[in-house]
Amino acid sequence: MKHLLKKLSAFTFLLLSFTILPFPGRAASLLVPMDDVQKDHLKSYGIAFWILKNGDEVNWLLNYRGGSFMSKYNKKLEDECKVRGVSYDIISDARVSEIINQINDPSVNMDLVKLEKAPRMAVYSPKEGIKPSDDAVIIVLKYAEIPFDIIYDDEILKGDLPKYDWLHLHHEDFTGQYSKSSGRGRNGSKFMEDKAIQEATAHRWGFQKVSKMKLIVAQKIRDFCAGGGFLFAMCSGADSFDIALAAANTDIVDEIYDGDPPDPRAQSKLDFSQTFAFQNFNVDIGSFSHRFSDIDVGWSRGIDQSRDFFTLFDFSAKWDVVPSMLTQDHERVIKGFRGLATAFNMNKLKPGVTIMGELKSANEARYIHGEYGKGQWTFYGGHDPENYQYNQNEPPTDLSLHPNSPGYRLILNNVLFPAARKKHQKT
Repeated sequence: MKHLLKKLSAFTFLLLSFTILPFPGRAASLLVPMDDVQKDHLKSYGIAFWILKNGDEVNWLLNYRGGSFMSKYNKKLEDECKVRGVSYDIISDARVSEIINQINDPSVNMDLVKLEKAPRMAVYSPKEGIKPSDDAVIIVLKYAEIPFDIIYDDEILKGDLPKYDWLHLHHEDFTGQYSKSSGRGRNGSKFMEDKAIQEATAHRWGFQKVSKMKLIVAQKIRDFCAGGGFLFAMCSGADSFDIALAAANTDIVDEIYDGDPPDPRAQSKLDFSQTFAFQNFNVDIGSFSHRFSDIDVGWSRGIDQSRDFFTLFDFSAKWDVVPSMLTQDHERVIKGFRGLATAFNMNKLKPGVTIMGELKSANEARYIHGEYGKGQWTFYGGHDPENYQYNQNEPPTDLSLHPNSPGYRLILNNVLFPAARKKHQKT
């Protein structure tokens, strides 16, 4: 009898194990937590992208444990998490129901967004001359193992943009002023090399000036966004893009760059109706001015590194779903970082622009978003979230040393954003 009771007890324990613990044979789920327990936040986005590429859906749990990801369990997914060093939990159907009920509670600031299809990714970046290896987006896409194509002026002028859903702008100068380099000093040879490459491309396409070619490229990118594309730009790729669009009917380029002087009435001829984010700005004309306009306040802000932080806004996850997705993070205060365009002057923003990250005491917007036509765009100030003052002679950032970077997470939020089922409008 005692032996039979032992057998029954063992059977009961085994039965309870099957009831409580998730098994591959049951409809369990895999949760990738994105709070402080996550060992590698950046590679976690790569896991979400991997799931989408393999034809499955991902639930993005906004504001639940730092914006966690949840998907149906399978052994290949678990193995992929192990290989990439991503923290995960296997949870039962009952636990999934509890999480969903918690998220759906009207009193909590959470929401569930379904990610359904991996977006086709492109990075606008030069393929020769100035190397793109220091671009923060290229660095993090490679680290997270998210596939992308590099395209540049030739591909855009050929009409290749419709092949993609998402485009990132390398730290480009769309005004044709070579990032305001004068060709002097230690960077003079780099300036001359870049100038020769850009001029050769412009002439091949029938343009007399690089600035005219860059304008057409910027307008094609604008049309890509208007047609439903997603645009992400950092540093000078953001402000110079808008400046080039505004200056379509005038010449703001100094003689050292294009062989003739700028239009003396250029400022009065700027057309701010053509821009995405900025208006009423004043362009800096001349080869010895190191900034494009007064959009960027990085040259005059007077903030040292110890005080350079910006704060992410808390949006309503159930109503302002888009900015909520774009601000998912395990930290709300983000370390600042400098670049050719460091921070955007709030007084130069258009009325419809959503500020998602700011240093309010300095009247700076660091992270902004908006809509254009059927598409959407995000601009992020600064060069590299883990390198405060980037120097061209430095090696690219090693993200294995920064796997939990809150600043880099903001980039990857934009990478997954186009995969969402619904693009909710801000109310």
